[in-house]
Amino acid sequence: MTNLTPTPNTDAQPADKQETQPSLLQYLTGSLISGGCAIALYLLTSSIAHAFANKPVSSTNQTAIRITLAVRTLVVGLSTLATTLFTIIGLGLMAAAIYVSVQHLKNRQASPSDTQ
Repeated sequence: MTNLTPTPNTDAQPADKQETQPSLLQYLTGSLISGGCAIALYLLTSSIAHAFANKPVSSTNQTAIRITLAVRTLVVGLSTLATTLFTIIGLGLMAAAIYVSVQHLKNRQASPSDTQ
Protein backbone atom coordinates (compact mmCIF):
# COMPACT_ATOMS: atom_id res chain seq x y z
CA MET A 1 0.00 0.00 0.00
CA THR A 2 1.08 3.55 -0.59
CA ASN A 3 1.50 6.19 2.06
CA LEU A 4 -1.35 8.71 1.63
CA THR A 5 -0.23 11.16 4.31
CA PRO A 6 1.21 14.33 2.80
CA THR A 7 4.82 15.08 3.54
CA PRO A 8 5.63 18.56 4.79
CA ASN A 9 7.12 20.86 2.20
CA THR A 10 10.51 22.00 3.46
CA ASP A 11 10.90 24.55 0.66
CA ALA A 12 7.88 26.60 1.77
CA GLN A 13 8.41 30.20 2.88
CA PRO A 14 7.89 30.93 6.56
CA ALA A 15 4.51 32.49 7.32
CA ASP A 16 5.98 35.35 9.35
CA LYS A 17 8.16 36.62 6.49
CA GLN A 18 6.98 40.07 5.43
CA GLU A 19 6.67 41.08 1.81
CA THR A 20 8.96 43.92 0.85
CA GLN A 21 7.86 47.00 -1.05
CA PRO A 22 9.55 47.84 -4.34
CA SER A 23 12.33 50.38 -4.00
CA LEU A 24 12.41 53.88 -5.43
CA LEU A 25 14.85 52.71 -8.10
CA GLN A 26 12.47 49.96 -9.20
CA TYR A 27 9.59 52.42 -9.52
CA LEU A 28 11.72 54.85 -11.53
CA THR A 29 13.10 52.10 -13.77
CA GLY A 30 9.60 50.77 -14.47
CA SER A 31 8.37 54.27 -15.18
CA LEU A 32 11.19 54.93 -17.64
CA ILE A 33 10.65 51.62 -19.42
CA SER A 34 6.91 52.21 -19.66
CA GLY A 35 7.46 55.77 -20.85
CA GLY A 36 9.88 54.57 -23.52
CA CYS A 37 7.36 52.00 -24.72
CA ALA A 38 4.66 54.70 -24.75
CA ILE A 39 6.81 56.98 -26.91
CA ALA A 40 7.63 54.14 -29.30
CA LEU A 41 3.97 53.17 -29.54
CA TYR A 42 2.98 56.79 -30.13
CA LEU A 43 5.38 57.01 -33.05
CA LEU A 44 4.06 53.70 -34.39
CA THR A 45 0.45 54.86 -34.03
CA SER A 46 1.25 58.11 -35.78
CA SER A 47 2.96 56.39 -38.69
CA ILE A 48 0.12 53.88 -39.05
CA ALA A 49 -2.49 56.66 -39.07
CA HIS A 50 -0.52 58.66 -41.65
CA ALA A 51 -0.03 55.60 -43.85
CA PHE A 52 -3.76 54.84 -43.78
CA ALA A 53 -4.63 58.48 -44.48
CA ASN A 54 -2.29 58.66 -47.48
CA LYS A 55 -3.55 55.45 -49.07
CA PRO A 56 -7.26 55.71 -49.86
CA VAL A 57 -9.32 52.61 -50.48
CA SER A 58 -9.31 51.81 -54.19
CA SER A 59 -12.37 49.67 -54.57
CA THR A 60 -15.87 50.20 -55.89
CA ASN A 61 -17.38 47.42 -53.80
CA GLN A 62 -19.16 48.96 -50.79
CA THR A 63 -18.66 45.84 -48.66
CA ALA A 64 -14.92 45.86 -49.28
CA ILE A 65 -14.72 49.55 -48.44
CA ARG A 66 -16.61 49.07 -45.18
CA ILE A 67 -14.48 46.09 -44.15
CA THR A 68 -11.31 48.00 -45.00
CA LEU A 69 -12.40 51.01 -42.96
CA ALA A 70 -13.39 48.79 -40.04
CA VAL A 71 -10.01 47.04 -40.05
CA ARG A 72 -8.16 50.36 -40.28
CA THR A 73 -10.18 51.77 -37.41
CA LEU A 74 -9.50 48.66 -35.36
CA VAL A 75 -5.75 48.79 -35.99
CA VAL A 76 -5.45 52.48 -35.13
CA GLY A 77 -7.74 52.05 -32.10
CA LEU A 78 -5.76 49.15 -30.66
CA SER A 79 -2.50 50.97 -31.22
CA THR A 80 -3.90 54.05 -29.49
CA LEU A 81 -5.16 51.89 -26.62
CA ALA A 82 -1.72 50.37 -26.12
CA THR A 83 -0.12 53.82 -26.20
CA THR A 84 -2.58 55.14 -23.62
CA LEU A 85 -2.12 52.10 -21.41
CA PHE A 86 1.66 52.41 -21.30
CA THR A 87 1.39 56.16 -20.69
CA ILE A 88 -0.95 55.68 -17.73
CA ILE A 89 1.24 52.93 -16.29
CA GLY A 90 4.34 55.13 -16.61
CA LEU A 91 2.61 58.07 -14.94
CA GLY A 92 1.32 55.81 -12.17
CA LEU A 93 4.76 54.39 -11.50
CA MET A 94 6.20 57.92 -11.45
CA ALA A 95 3.52 58.96 -8.95
CA ALA A 96 4.33 55.92 -6.81
CA ALA A 97 8.03 56.84 -6.92
CA ILE A 98 7.21 60.36 -5.75
CA TYR A 99 5.01 58.97 -2.98
CA VAL A 100 7.72 56.57 -1.79
CA SER A 101 10.35 59.32 -1.80
CA VAL A 102 8.07 61.66 0.21
CA GLN A 103 7.38 58.89 2.72
CA HIS A 104 11.10 58.20 2.95
CA LEU A 105 11.80 61.88 3.62
CA LYS A 106 9.05 62.03 6.27
CA ASN A 107 10.48 58.97 8.02
CA ARG A 108 13.97 60.45 7.90
CA GLN A 109 12.78 63.74 9.42
CA ALA A 110 10.72 61.98 12.10
CA SER A 111 13.60 59.74 13.24
CA PRO A 112 15.84 62.40 14.93
CA SER A 113 12.91 63.91 16.89
CA ASP A 114 11.89 60.50 18.24
CA THR A 115 15.34 59.85 19.70
CA GLN A 116 15.46 63.10 21.76
